[in-house]
Amino acid sequence: MPQTRVAVVGSANMDLVAMAPALPRLGETMLGTDFMMVPGGKGANQAVAAARAGASCSFLGAIGSDAFGVTLKARITAAGVDTSQLRVVYGTSGVALVMVNAQGENAIMVTPGANDALVGLTEDELATVCAADVLVAQLEIPVSTVTAAAVAARAAGTRVILNAAPARDLPPELLASVDLLVVNEGEARTLAGRGREEPRALLDLTPRAVLTLGGEGAWYVDRDGAEVHVPAVRVDVVDSTAAGDAFTAALAVGWGEGRDLIDAVRWASAAGAACVRKLGASVALPQRAEIDELYAPA
Repeated sequence: MPQTRVAVVGSANMDLVAMAPALPRLGETMLGTDFMMVPGGKGANQAVAAARAGASCSFLGAIGSDAFGVTLKARITAAGVDTSQLRVVYGTSGVALVMVNAQGENAIMVTPGANDALVGLTEDELATVCAADVLVAQLEIPVSTVTAAAVAARAAGTRVILNAAPARDLPPELLASVDLLVVNEGEARTLAGRGREEPRALLDLTPRAVLTLGGEGAWYVDRDGAEVHVPAVRVDVVDSTAAGDAFTAALAVGWGEGRDLIDAVRWASAAGAACVRKLGASVALPQRAEIDELYAPA
């Protein structure tokens, strides 16, 4: 089977992760139990996850000229991702402040830094998008950049998966280029005004959608009438920070490899479950063998 070519356009951040028994309330200072500094950002996470899941992956993003940027590029490259289209811009890299409680729940604040400079895609960057089997994008970078990449991908016959996180208003030109929308319940309510009680509301925006519900699994819906619930894979949860990124990347790889979308969602669910068993973002993203170990076909 030919290796799936995935292009990811998105953010790269340095994640500063603190563990504590509970998440602090507003105005509260709390002693933590552990700390780690790991590469993250939804774009970089999904690129690393796609490579580990078996794809040939290229990452289009921007890092700063600071020490965080040097580390980010080294770590992403070491994961097997093509970073030849990764920009270096003067200034600070993106940073995410992540707090994780004993149940694996998290609260995150992101300062975009260099990610906001990812505008005006070059001919080489667009050529990378158009050469891919699947384009994966999120919304931690300027929407105009996501739109340009998606429009180019659609024109070239490249499938477009949009993980609409964080949720924001989406221009019609972008929605018209999306083949598959991936959102959690909060994002679904922001975009479509409905959550788990009516996942088909997402089809007002896109021809196919996946609504993720964490430990309650995911719904796949499409305009051909499919409405399928895929249960979550049961594992002990340590940290859910990068589970959605592992899910989205594996979904892209599975679809690109020729799985039907419902089976690709099942494989992606196994990837998300494998991810939550470890602490951290990019360091927890699973290898293909770990996904296959948890995957349960219908």
